[in-house]
Amino acid sequence: MSLNRHGSQTDGSVVLRWSSHPRCVALARLELRKALAGWGLAELEDSALLVLSELLTNAGRHAQVVPEQTIETYYFRRPAGLRIEVYDASPELPCRRTAEPEASGGRGLVLVDALADEWGVIEHGGGQGKTVWAALSLPDPDPNLNAGAGAGADEGGRERG
Repeated sequence: MSLNRHGSQTDGSVVLRWSSHPRCVALARLELRKALAGWGLAELEDSALLVLSELLTNAGRHAQVVPEQTIETYYFRRPAGLRIEVYDASPELPCRRTAEPEASGGRGLVLVDALADEWGVIEHGGGQGKTVWAALSLPDPDPNLNAGAGAGADEGGRERG
């Protein structure tokens, strides 16, 4: 199990490296919780922690992690919310699937899809892995302000992996 801070956090972003050990998910959640509190984004905590858990768990289960290849998380504040990114060395792309009711897994990306405003995958060519990301926004402080906007619009504009 490992936790290493690296890179410049002068912009307020948080970049952390992890092993594929399942206990790293809890540690990553703790770090995200601290960042959210510091950024004044406590409203997003429940959804953000669940999204992070699902993305990091998927990376830990499916990544090709060896000592020189870790899983990396990157959290940063956006103007109206948060973006979470999880990098792993596996070129295998995630896919949503329908889990049987009795299944113990297979719902992670369905949850990410339900909680995030949008999510997607950035492929890194040459066998360099991928980054799975999700963006969450603060709720509109006045829902009546945009009551007519987006009526009847579908969610087809989301980038999917």
